Amino acid sequence: MAVNPDIQGRVFPPTAPYLVGREKLREFARAVLSTNPINFDVEAAQAAGHADIVAAPTFPVVVQEATLAQLLAEPDAGIDFSRVVHGEQRFSYSRAIVAGDELTATLSISSVKSLGGHTMVTADSDIVDASGAHVVTAISTLVIRGDEH
Repeated sequence: MAVNPDIQGRVFPPTAPYLVGREKLREFARAVLSTNPINFDVEAAQAAGHADIVAAPTFPVVVQEATLAQLLAEPDAGIDFSRVVHGEQRFSYSRAIVAGDELTATLSISSVKSLGGHTMVTADSDIVDASGAHVVTAISTLVIRGDEH
């Protein structure tokens, strides 16, 4: 089954709120080998002007995961997960994520392009805080490999 080009422009319902916890931020920072004290220590984060521990720059993938699951579960999208390769990941921040944030993400499909038998789907997850203010947009490009004959 081919990727449905009509998913371009589709916007999915917002995800359930994600409460950002200190230990989760510390675990993620360790996993990505961060050495920045603001990712671990409340006092260091506050000394740098933040309310609490700050998320490592790639942490939004944790919040974005739920939105990509929506896309992959969409029956008419035509995306065979066994053929998906993560092509690119970018982030566009309005402010840092800190412990205590309650984040909600909304996925929109900004692009569906065919390239040499493969399809590239660009998905933007707009992530906002509890007040509705933009925090970060996580932009993923998924490559769905075509049939290899």
